[in-house]
Amino acid sequence: MRLIGMLDSPYVRRVAVSLAMMDVPFALEPLSVFRDLDAFAAINPLVKAPTLVLDDGTQLVDSTLILAVAERLVPAARHLMPAATGDYVAAQRIIGLALAACEKTMQIAYERRLRPVEKQHQPWLERIQAQLIAAYTMLDASFADIDEWHAEGRPLQADITAAIAWQFTRATVPDVVTLQRAPALAALSLRAAALPAFLAYPG
Repeated sequence: MRLIGMLDSPYVRRVAVSLAMMDVPFALEPLSVFRDLDAFAAINPLVKAPTLVLDDGTQLVDSTLILAVAERLVPAARHLMPAATGDYVAAQRIIGLALAACEKTMQIAYERRLRPVEKQHQPWLERIQAQLIAAYTMLDASFADIDEWHAEGRPLQADITAAIAWQFTRATVPDVVTLQRAPALAALSLRAAALPAFLAYPG
């Protein structure tokens, strides 16, 4: 399989890290949706990262949908979603918050980097920043009483996605969400960063 996209995207990175943790073989092709537009479009005219090209040529887009398919490709012991219904629902809540945080981080970055200062809309920026802070406040509370991993005593998708989201936001807009605001997430991030899959696919 081929994973198309850059690891500076949290969506590409969560797929790469997750596939590695599920022991699903793949080749990473680090094409940028900006700098490598023509090369990316030749593979997927949508130019959407991540794109996963299966062995039969089928193309999948959207990190959550890609990972849902990946769960079908491996035995249950290598799944990254917890088996118990309560843990599964809690994991989906965490993943939703983390992906929302990624989205808000990107919106802030685009507003700051792609618009001239005089055209940036401050009320819009303030609204996005408030949403980002709210997402991380709820995420941090979800990990406040957890010393290792969210469920099953091993790193699963909730841990992976939350850690990658936090690392992405800290690298992109560190002034908006400080380390002091989310100490539990900062600790989770350090635990995750030491995992072989995180080391193999850095953001």
